[in-house]
Amino acid sequence: MSGVLGAGLSWVDLLFRGRPRAIATGVISGGGTLALVDPGPTTCLETLDLGLQKQGLRLADVTHLLLTHIHLDHAAATGTIVGRYPRIKVLVHERGAPHMAHPEKLIESATRLYGENMDRLWGEFAPVPEENLVVLRGGERIEVGGRSFDVAYTPGHASHHVSYFDSMSGVAFVGDVAGVCIDGGYVLPPTPPPDIDLELWTSSAARIEAWSPRTLFLTHFGPVNDARPHLQALLENLKTFAGFVRTSLAEAGTDEERGQRFAEQIMREFRRQMTEAQLASYRIAAPPELLWLGLARYWRKRSA
Repeated sequence: MSGVLGAGLSWVDLLFRGRPRAIATGVISGGGTLALVDPGPTTCLETLDLGLQKQGLRLADVTHLLLTHIHLDHAAATGTIVGRYPRIKVLVHERGAPHMAHPEKLIESATRLYGENMDRLWGEFAPVPEENLVVLRGGERIEVGGRSFDVAYTPGHASHHVSYFDSMSGVAFVGDVAGVCIDGGYVLPPTPPPDIDLELWTSSAARIEAWSPRTLFLTHFGPVNDARPHLQALLENLKTFAGFVRTSLAEAGTDEERGQRFAEQIMREFRRQMTEAQLASYRIAAPPELLWLGLARYWRKRSA
């Protein structure tokens, strides 16, 4: 499944774990170049290739990979793609770039979260040669797909998160910093460890809103056309989640038990607001049991 955002702008549904509307890759074509925003995990690489072919494009024609951040659901396929097509340039924030070139610590960290499911979920995370990396800091203007994109540093979800805005179309590719929203449902703040920061996230949302985008493109999932109310809902829900987790830290039990109670709490809320099909996609895009961990780490860092 794919969709059109505008002339030369589209997306491909990666059908992660066989579910539609869980992970999307943005596609920017034109001017003799082809860029992908967040190519996703290597387990979905064949689906990505087929999705591009349905748009009359080829993975072999890709010239740029634009990473919003380096979490495995967004970036794991990057090194594998570059290994096949070594001319590709990879744009990534300066804090994420070293981990793309030398992913051992990233893989070790992710393995602590996903354990024996690592390969089944994400597949290979191959290193990217340093000569292929284009390091971003935020504030740049880049030329891809025959158009200019403004780059903003947008931490909060991840310390190395950037967003890309095309003023000509009004489309902003915002990765996870604008949350998860499937079929117009609940605006979920994804809060896995280790980099959650509420204050930085609030500032990043304001930075995106200042662009006055016509469309926010979310990796999970797809285009949102009412940017301001969407971002307001995101921050309200982030504040609510953070309050739940802060309260839970004073409760009895282990972290695993606290996280499970939090997951059950938000799942009850979700069931009041969405269909079971939507719920299944949310669970895959942002596993509830991981959401508690990132916010718990945030509060514990602040009280240390």
